Amino acid sequence: QVQLVESGGGLVQAGESLRLSCAASGGIFSNYAMGWFRQAPGKEREFVAVINWRGNNIYYTDSVKGRFSISRDSAKNTVYLQMNNLKPEDTAVYYCAASYSSFDTPRNKNNYGYWGQGTQVTVSS
Repeated sequence: QVQLVESGGGLVQAGESLRLSCAASGGIFSNYAMGWFRQAPGKEREFVAVINWRGNNIYYTDSVKGRFSISRDSAKNTVYLQMNNLKPEDTAVYYCAASYSSFDTPRNKNNYGYWGQGTQVTVSS
């Protein structure tokens, strides 16, 4: 059973940065593609970024390209989401997730079997 714990959320002003971390335990970290999703109030959970199991294939949703960066550290069983130039529309609860599907970089939340509890990111204007 894989367990995921996010940290690093908070309240920042527009233009500032945050780095989210997601620590994994209970499984073989290197077997999983790792993704970040977010959910704003009243909206569905949406894909943000994914990194494949090897760490050499990455995909971002268009709205965060050039501002967010996903990475993983297999030695620490941790995946990161560096968020720069944050905007008020980035405000949401951010979730990390682990996928054991056959897709190298899954972007559909239904391909993820393990989820963290989420961390709140609030960006003020």
